[in-house]
Amino acid sequence: MKIQRFSRIGFIMAAAGSAVGLGNIWKFPYMTGVYGGGAFVLVYLVTIAFIGFSVMVAEMLIGALGRSDTVSSFEKLAPPGKKWWKYAGFMGFNGIIIMTFYSVVIGWIFYYLVSIFGGLPDSTQTAKSIFNDLVANKVNLQIFFHTLSVAIVAYIVHKGIKSGIEKINLILMPSLMLILFGLLAYAFSLDGFKEALAFMFEPKWEKLNSEAFIRAVGHSFFTLSLGMGAIMTYAASLPKDTSITKTAFIVTFMDTLIALVAGLVIFSFLFQFNAQPSQGPGLVFISLPTILSNFGTLGVFFALLFFLALAFAGITSAISLVEPVVQYLIDRFGMTRTKAVIVISLVYWLVGIGAILSYSKAWGDVFSIGGKPLFDVLEYATDSILLPLGGFLIAIFVGYVLPKSEVRAHLNNPNEFKAILYKIWLFSIRYIAPIALIFMMLNLMGIIKL
Repeated sequence: MKIQRFSRIGFIMAAAGSAVGLGNIWKFPYMTGVYGGGAFVLVYLVTIAFIGFSVMVAEMLIGALGRSDTVSSFEKLAPPGKKWWKYAGFMGFNGIIIMTFYSVVIGWIFYYLVSIFGGLPDSTQTAKSIFNDLVANKVNLQIFFHTLSVAIVAYIVHKGIKSGIEKINLILMPSLMLILFGLLAYAFSLDGFKEALAFMFEPKWEKLNSEAFIRAVGHSFFTLSLGMGAIMTYAASLPKDTSITKTAFIVTFMDTLIALVAGLVIFSFLFQFNAQPSQGPGLVFISLPTILSNFGTLGVFFALLFFLALAFAGITSAISLVEPVVQYLIDRFGMTRTKAVIVISLVYWLVGIGAILSYSKAWGDVFSIGGKPLFDVLEYATDSILLPLGGFLIAIFVGYVLPKSEVRAHLNNPNEFKAILYKIWLFSIRYIAPIALIFMMLNLMGIIKL
């Protein structure tokens, strides 16, 4: 079966859509402020260059050379006697595990998009009660929006590379950037903008501790959607004359820029009314809606734009999480794309219902493992173990297993890296990235304490 090809701009938007997710908006800005502002940004840029960007180039290289699903790509490229490396390709299933709870979060966003028209909460306590009630008591409503999320993603992936994934990213990614830059333009006029600027970029070296370095390493890796086969699968459909390194740089730049812009927008609104910054669901579902209520009708409009941006970021990431396993079922089992999408969607839809029930009052105890909600168990397994492990395997495979002559032939040339940059990248992928990822994984698992 002939693989459809992205256009170059289509791949950039699809890869950027994969990278730009909810973490860019509700995690990175807060981390920047807490761990030293400009000092953290500097550390982050270094880590994204030596770890995030390096592993992205390696993952794209495997995909561009393998031209298949993740398992088949490893199998094709592994030297004779080392075909067991195909099992590393099962990192492509990490995305489906993530989708079991990521789709639920996208469902929450859809719920808030609808509820905005009923007005915004006027106090943090009210906002917290609304969110807690949704999660603990409104199971059927969550399942409805979770199902809607699954259906939208399934329809897009079902349409294929050109008509589905590329087409939707060419619409949603520019729309996402237009919304965020439009909100940034308004944020310039707020008194809180200066405080947001200081919170995120003023160097606070005293806050730059060992934990900050671990967080920088982790986010530089996670934010680019590495270790789950998404970038690898997309790269299998790259035009053959595309520069891997230049494309990886553009995607990395776009991802970082959007995270910084989102942070300035969010904290400008928060500091305008002396609110305390937070991260995660507490930021977008509790703090921000409450603050925006102070703007009256304009606040409702801003909330609508913001949650639309969140929805776009969630959907573009979600389709990249599903595509690797769909391509695997097509390549390895000869399934039609429609059948593969239905099978995979049913799997993570069902497990997602379990994740929803694990947070509910009525079913929480039943859908818990070791006293922890299934939602949290799935999130921990991917963030702390599976994704760092996937990135480690990519670095080892390209750094030590893939023939050096083949790596050099594709990356050590004027269209890719210049000689000195190639040597820096090779050192990074062989030594810096693997060591950092293993150390980060051990830290997240609690084996190494900071």
